[in-house]
Amino acid sequence: FLVSIDQRKIAVEVDGPSHFIGRSKNQNGRTRLKHRQILALDNLEVVSVPYWEWNEIKDHSRYLKMLMKLGGKSYNDRI
Repeated sequence: FLVSIDQRKIAVEVDGPSHFIGRSKNQNGRTRLKHRQILALDNLEVVSVPYWEWNEIKDHSRYLKMLMKLGGKSYNDRI
């Protein structure tokens, strides 16, 4: 889904297991490439939320606000 904060267009994507290498917490190349292409073509920042975080969240809107305070960084940028 898309959010707009301070004139920034941000795509929030919840990445399921197929976005990661094996059982690791490292995004696969296809997912990383897609995020770079979205930024280049659509001028959208992509915030990736791994499924194991999203599934444990009780208040999704509060979580998204917290992500924005972190600068809208994706999961791999936060680890």
